[in-house]
Formats: sequence, structure tokens, C-alpha cells
Amino acid sequence: MKKSLKLAVAASVLATPAMAANLENPLYMPTAGEFYSKTSGGLMLKVADSSDAHIQKGHDGETEFPIWRIQEDLGIGITDNFAIRGAFAYTHDADIDRKGMNHGRLGLIWRAVETSDDIILDIYADAHLGGINKMRGAYTLERGFQYDNYSNGRWGFDAGVRFGKTWNEKFTTSAFVEVLKTFGNSNNVIDVAGLSMNIPGMGNTAITQLGIPGEISVDLKSTTEINFGLNAFYQFNDSWSMGAGFKYNHHADNGVKGLATELPENANPMASVIANGLISQLSDMNDGFDEYIVTLSVANQITDNVQVALYGEYTFDDAHANSQNGTDVKAEVGVRLNLAF
Repeated sequence: MKKSLKLAVAASVLATPAMAANLENPLYMPTAGEFYSKTSGGLMLKVADSSDAHIQKGHDGETEFPIWRIQEDLGIGITDNFAIRGAFAYTHDADIDRKGMNHGRLGLIWRAVETSDDIILDIYADAHLGGINKMRGAYTLERGFQYDNYSNGRWGFDAGVRFGKTWNEKFTTSAFVEVLKTFGNSNNVIDVAGLSMNIPGMGNTAITQLGIPGEISVDLKSTTEINFGLNAFYQFNDSWSMGAGFKYNHHADNGVKGLATELPENANPMASVIANGLISQLSDMNDGFDEYIVTLSVANQITDNVQVALYGEYTFDDAHANSQNGTDVKAEVGVRLNLAF
């Protein structure tokens, strides 16, 4: 009888699933056949800085709140060392009437190194999905360029590595570095119906009166950007964990190579002169910016398959003169639901 009881207990233990890997761990990797989803909902507060672009718009020092942000990270393990993953984010800022997908990538990650003393090296490559939506906005001399969405209209790719180590199955440190290359194209729509200029002999004239369409597209230049970050993570017990991180994002200046929209044959000869003059002014838009992001999170493992995390994020930035992304304050808090099956 005692032997039968021991066998029953042993069988029960073996049948009980082990605790799922912690999705908040910066070195998390799904095993073969495992699907994961990380859904974040955040609320952001921004105070615009005093860049030339914000001053021109009369927006310097203005507060933007609430800004709603949603992000979805998901993936599936093909093998224990190889997975498909994707990430998509959406932002809605009613104060500046700007909304849309601000982040999108889809790619592969490979665990190239995993040693017996828990040293890990991953290599990954993702398609940059900035071209899914056209870049949209309006341009006038008085206010400059007004964005309608967050897309740059460009396709591209990210390539990077992440590496780190876990000590005593509780404390993990990691780092990553990646390069983003985007390819210039004309996947944009710019409303210039409100653009007027003082033209010799004609006075203040709307450019549409010269034959220039009210909406135009331009050929944007390619860009190269770099991101890197550091993370620390601690697993207190089977239920609770905590993470902290720092990330640097470099956003390159945009630039216009030329007018993609063909002018009608019956356009005023001044139309071409004006269009070329505007393009030359925008050849280097001087609108890049650098972000320094600090994050903190705490998570609770509710079941083997369900985890909830609270997070906070603060961003310091250094914006170029024509950037509309510079801030004096940029803070976000939110909740994240993590699932793994």
C-alpha cells in the first residue's frame, strides 16, 4: 500500500506542468510549439519642448494628455532555439489630432548560444513595417508640416543581437544592440491645398491655382538608425518578479529627394520653380531626435499561462530644431497582459 501511494504521488508530480517561463524576462524565448502574447495598454503625458517646429506651430510648452497607447508583441517557437515574432503599436493623441500605427516589425530570432552556466546570445532580424500605412500630413508656410499619423511610409529591416546571463535562476542582466535601415520611397500623401506664396506679379497665390495638385507625394531619402539597451530582471518567487531597463533610440533626420507627383502639362511654368524650391528646402529636414528611455515594471504570475505586469516609462530626449517629437516631459504608465500556451 505504501509503495502504491508513493507511486501515485510521483505520478501526480510528474503530471503537474512546470511553471511557464517568465515573459517579462528580457531573455525570454518560446519553446517549440509555444505561443506567447504580450498586450500592453498605456496612458502617456507629454509636454512639448521649444523646438523651432513647435514654436512655429504655437505649440511649445503645450501639454498633450491623455495619449492612449496600445502595443502587441507575439510569437511562436518553431524549435526550442528558433522562433517567429512580431510587434505592433498604435498611438492616439487627440490634442494634436494625430493617430495611427507607430511601430511594426515581423521577423525571426535564433538562440545561437546557451551555455550550461546560463549565458545566452540571440541573433534576430525583423522586417520594418513602416510602409504598411502611408505617411500623411499637411504643409503650410505658417505652420510647417502637420502630421496626421505616425508612419514614415518606409519599409526596411532591423538586425540585432541580444545577450545576457542569469545568476542563481533569479537575477538576469542583458543587453541588446540593433540597426534599422529604411528605404526611401514615395509612400506618402501631403496636403498642400492650404499652401500659398507671394509670387512676383501675382501677389499671394494658392499654389493650386498654378496647377499643383492639392495632394502631392515626395520621394523620401533612406535612413540608418541605431538602438541599444540594458535590462535587469529579478525573480523573487514563482509569483512575483521585477524588471528595470534603459534604452537609447536614434531617429535620423528625414530628407526629400524630389517631387514624386507629376505636374499636369497645362500647369503654370512657375509651378515647377516653386515645387523645386520647396524640395530644396526640405532636402535635409533637420527633424531627427534621440531618446533615452528608462523603464520599471513589476509582474505577478497568476497562473502558469497568465501574467499581469504594471509598468512605468520616462523618456528624456534631444530633438533637432525642426523635430515635432521633442519634449520637456514624456511619461507613460500602463498594464500588460502576458499569455503563453
